[in-house]
Amino acid sequence: MVLCGVAIGGFSISVMCDVVTRLLGRPWLWLQEVTMTFFIYGVFIGAAAATRRNDHLYLAALAESMSGRKRLFFETINRLVVMGVAVCMVWFGYLNVLDGFRSLRMPSMTPLASLYAAIPMCGVLVALFTLEQLVNGWKHGFADPNRAEKPG
Repeated sequence: MVLCGVAIGGFSISVMCDVVTRLLGRPWLWLQEVTMTFFIYGVFIGAAAATRRNDHLYLAALAESMSGRKRLFFETINRLVVMGVAVCMVWFGYLNVLDGFRSLRMPSMTPLASLYAAIPMCGVLVALFTLEQLVNGWKHGFADPNRAEKPG
């Protein structure tokens, strides 16, 4: 969550600086790259953080209406689907990073791979958080302690 705050703070500050420097007639062109980087990393780190909190990449409606072994089964399936998405993000993101070394960003001339690295990083975090949820769910049950459990 701290990294999400850093990303959104950096994004907001860089946009503000970009607007102010343009209004002053002395634009800093490299600020657009900084803004784009904060935005992209914020999106992917935010997706990973939301996965950890069960707020994203999670199909909850069906499983929450169940209890016992049915719920265990569906919660496990849900998380295995998310794990599959995470593995795809890691693998295909890695391939994208490798491909990104062939293209450069202007005006800094840094490889596009620096942006694409957010994809496999997000995939690793989502996989880690999903594994954590699976282990905790198998040990302690999948009911969310912050929500009132419905009988049935």
